[in-house]
Amino acid sequence: MDNRPGLLRRLDQTGVPLLIARLILGGVFVYNGAVKASHPFDFMKMVREYHMVPDHPAIFLNLIGSALPWLEIWCGLLLILGLAMRGSALLILTMLVGFTIAVTVRALNIYFTEGKAFCEIYFDCGCGTGIEWICGKIPKNLGMCILSLVILFSRSRRFCLDAVIRPPGATDSGVEVAPAVR
Repeated sequence: MDNRPGLLRRLDQTGVPLLIARLILGGVFVYNGAVKASHPFDFMKMVREYHMVPDHPAIFLNLIGSALPWLEIWCGLLLILGLAMRGSALLILTMLVGFTIAVTVRALNIYFTEGKAFCEIYFDCGCGTGIEWICGKIPKNLGMCILSLVILFSRSRRFCLDAVIRPPGATDSGVEVAPAVR
């Protein structure tokens, strides 16, 4: 019997899938977060259109409008640098699932109230890229969810700053850390 790792494990050991996923997902979140952070009032109006946060007291809407873009930028930068990747990817995945559900519900509301065909529905979803067709937005979000999962489940630490800062065998709070694949 052959004890060599499977094709996916060998591909993961190269570090290339992780690098590609990190750069794409990190870049998208840094860009979209920067667009939202540069226009926080417009972003708050977009959040308000989803009716997920109460208008009063305004602290909730203000907090989301001012903090969420910076959280996206921070997570994106961590992914690009290769630091705290699993935590950042998990946080981004959680945001993406929430965003995707919210956008889908909003599109379904438009579908039922206006009677348009589902793929003819478009609106500014608040993601920072302007007006999006719903039949393009949902697959994009699902693709980014897949990239998050690649980052979460990759064992490689090649091309990551984390591998340089925390060498193989280093401990974190007394817990043995798995060696980085180089």
